[in-house]
Amino acid sequence: MEEAEASQPSLGHPPLNAARWKRLKRVTGKIFSWYVLKTIALGQVLSLFICGTAVTSQFLAENYKVDTPMLQSFINYCLLFLVYTVWLAFRTGENSLLYIVRKKWWKYIFLAIVDVEANYSIVKAYQFTTITSVQLLDCVGIPVLMALSWFILRSRYRLIHYIAVGVCLLGVGTMVGADVLSGRESGKASDMLIGDALVILGASLYAVSNVCEEYVVKNLTREEFLGMLGLFGTFISGIQLMVVEYNAIGDIEWDWKVGLLFAVFALCMFGLYSLMPVVMRVTSATSVNLGILTADLYSLFFGLFLFGYKFSVLYILAFAVIMVGFVMYCSTATYRAEPSPEDRTNQGIENQAVKDEEANEEPATSLHYIPSELSASMD
Repeated sequence: MEEAEASQPSLGHPPLNAARWKRLKRVTGKIFSWYVLKTIALGQVLSLFICGTAVTSQFLAENYKVDTPMLQSFINYCLLFLVYTVWLAFRTGENSLLYIVRKKWWKYIFLAIVDVEANYSIVKAYQFTTITSVQLLDCVGIPVLMALSWFILRSRYRLIHYIAVGVCLLGVGTMVGADVLSGRESGKASDMLIGDALVILGASLYAVSNVCEEYVVKNLTREEFLGMLGLFGTFISGIQLMVVEYNAIGDIEWDWKVGLLFAVFALCMFGLYSLMPVVMRVTSATSVNLGILTADLYSLFFGLFLFGYKFSVLYILAFAVIMVGFVMYCSTATYRAEPSPEDRTNQGIENQAVKDEEANEEPATSLHYIPSELSASMD
């Protein structure tokens, strides 16, 4: 009889452990939800594409003395033109190529100039400054991106997002420290000031380009963004190619290996440009840029076998820290400020993807639940 009474819960004491367990289950369910895991996986695919462009570029530069970043970008823009611009040419109405060019040509020319010069500035910076400086200063683009998203896209962040960005940047710092300790840092910079300025310029231009991309793919279509970038990017990069790399192209000793490296670079870059709008549509430009911070680490792992890099345990630690920060950022939703109604200005509008996730959850009881899924307006 006493055992039976002891086995029954006390009516005067609520099951606190059950409430804590339910809260813990909800938090872990959001961190390891399909939405977050899918975002992480897509981000790492983008990193692998960037790794492919870095490895092939290094092969061309070191083994074949080919230094033609604008030619490589030009090939990518041509692929975008052949696929997406031609795709737009077969459309009719407001989604047709002629309509878009007639109404928005100056906007996409600006976007193409920003994108072309961002690519060129970052690659050119390696001739003047060190790998360490590029890795560190390239992170300038993340706070610039968040600031532009705040003012242009009306994105709003919570405290955990700022903490997550700090954790990711700490991981980048760990990676840079590993580079220095392993002797991977190049001390052959001819003019550090010029190189550092180019990196900051390129990172800032990338931020502008990514904000524009997020706006277009979420409010218009992915095909329009890529088609217009292919059209005007081909034109602008082609002109710049003839101006700055005419002699360098003539000095290339072409063979099947060089052609293969150019082809792999172009396919990786085309895959990056084609997939990034898809990822950005369901996440944001900021989360995409945090996810691709691991690209340098993938390049390092390939370099261990291809270029004789030295391994350091700090690289594994850097990868883990970056991924922890990325998961922190993805597990909590940003929101978009309401543009007009005064009574909802401070509350904002939650991402529709987050709302869909919440519809499948159990309703909150005593606590006001703040949605914590990955936001599609996260800049």
